[in-house]
Amino acid sequence: MNRRDILKTGVAAALGTAGAAVSAPAIAKKRIEINMVSTWPRDFPGLGTGAQRFAKRLEDMSGGRFKVNYFAAGERVKAFDSLDEVGSGNAQMFHGADYYWKGKHPAMAYFTAVPFGLTYNEFTAWYKFGGGEALHDEVAGQFGIKGLPCGNTGVQMGGWFRKEINSADDLKGLKMRIPGLGGDVMAKLGASPVSLPGGQIYENLVSGSLDATEWVGPWNDYFMKFYEAAKYYYYPGFHEPGASLSIGMNRKWWDGLSKSDQMMIRAAAEQENNTMMGEYNANNGAYLKKLVNEQGVKLRKFSDDIYDSFGEASAEVFAEVQAHSKLAKKVHESFLKARKDVGDWANISDVAYISQRNRVLGK
Repeated sequence: MNRRDILKTGVAAALGTAGAAVSAPAIAKKRIEINMVSTWPRDFPGLGTGAQRFAKRLEDMSGGRFKVNYFAAGERVKAFDSLDEVGSGNAQMFHGADYYWKGKHPAMAYFTAVPFGLTYNEFTAWYKFGGGEALHDEVAGQFGIKGLPCGNTGVQMGGWFRKEINSADDLKGLKMRIPGLGGDVMAKLGASPVSLPGGQIYENLVSGSLDATEWVGPWNDYFMKFYEAAKYYYYPGFHEPGASLSIGMNRKWWDGLSKSDQMMIRAAAEQENNTMMGEYNANNGAYLKKLVNEQGVKLRKFSDDIYDSFGEASAEVFAEVQAHSKLAKKVHESFLKARKDVGDWANISDVAYISQRNRVLGK
């Protein structure tokens, strides 16, 4: 072999070795296994399928390096035990609604929905640019959780009732499934709020253990078959104007991830946040027609007097929340600022436009 061939062979070998050195860390990067629990039944449209879709998306985005073992409600732990399962480190992630944990801290409710609260667009503005995420970290961090929005159902319906609700007095004595601060408002009005996971609502409504229930909206409610036990369907809901769902992750586990892995999880969650909201908007109108036309559901609107009662009771509930702790008051004041600042703009943009559109098209 001449000198030139020797040099070529040496350079090629060196380049090959360098290439192996560059590519080796990428190949050797460890696989991350995630046990993910949920508050939703398996394959339940919107909520359950959205959580499952997020899990699959995370796997796909990582090229399979993230391996997500998804457990629906009851498959690993009960729905309402999800936060404790993740906070303790027994699982790495949950998908649920943070207002389920208001018993741990009332401010947790603000990261799902509160009465007379924020719409999807308003919540996103607050969370991303109004200090919402930092407050979420502060509250959820007390329980070892890092949360991120991962789905939204938009403005929810007011609920299903066995009888017509003509005044606030008609709410007295009703046993109604309604979680979060909305349940506290109903209690102020004389109802008996019950917090049940989704999979247990139908059987309790059919058996008569419940007189009323709220859930989400026409698309989800159609599959729950609430119309078999309650025919009066009221709108609009005061309690969840833009219910944000969350992934909650074990804080130590999250902090141990690389920045790129954290960004990947954020991207997957944000995509699901947008996708789920679009899915609900695409389906709710069609399924409302099916409920009314095919199942004989009687659509009713809460009167202004009833809505005023909701407002008065909500003020009492908010006063109690602020009295809980300095942190609860801090979250509430931040929420109020966002509702004012972002809401004022919505009034002369979205609200004004839709009002005029309806007027013109209605001629």
